[in-house]
Amino acid sequence: MTVRNRGALAAMAAGVAALTVAALVACGSQPAEDVGADEAAALATATPPPSATATGASVPVTSGELPTGGETVPPVKLSIPGIGVTATVDPVGINKRTDEFEVPPSVDQVGWYRYGPGLEAEAGSVVIAGHVDSAEQGKGAFFRLRELDRDDALTVTGADGKQRAYRVVAREEYAKTKIPLERYFARDGRPRLTLITCGGPFDQKTRHYRDNIVVTAVPA
Repeated sequence: MTVRNRGALAAMAAGVAALTVAALVACGSQPAEDVGADEAAALATATPPPSATATGASVPVTSGELPTGGETVPPVKLSIPGIGVTATVDPVGINKRTDEFEVPPSVDQVGWYRYGPGLEAEAGSVVIAGHVDSAEQGKGAFFRLRELDRDDALTVTGADGKQRAYRVVAREEYAKTKIPLERYFARDGRPRLTLITCGGPFDQKTRHYRDNIVVTAVPA
């Protein structure tokens, strides 16, 4: 169920749909009700620091153009001790053939959306997405993402060798047709980290999960 008619965010919508993978079992127990939704929304609408306004508006993913203005620091490693995650982070974009978010094929790895902000950015959402599981490979790096809760800690290491600590402020679940992509792929608002995987009921007919799990974290 890809979404292709929402302007510059159409390919992003298709990309989020690509986080679904054929699976042996459903995603497991449903997460508790959403937490921190209001805070996540406020982060996306907050006025960024004056020095960050030069980053501009969202970059259309279909153009394949990297943002300008300074050196980007990509994430290369993600650690979430509470759910046992230590994963390599690969820079990814959009698959030109499918117009989908090109998550790394190995479920042990996760992908950073390279047309969005890097770790050095003073505004915007750094997006990292990963598989929940796979029929061929088993549980993915984000299999337990739905278990994260407020104040859980995680660390992202950049290509510059610097470790950056984050604190979870929100965990939300959306039907894939309802996820507010403009919020989670924004280049404005307060600096934050957005983690995305799939979840909810597994449709045996389509071999897709119905929903997306979205975790929002802020610099600790």
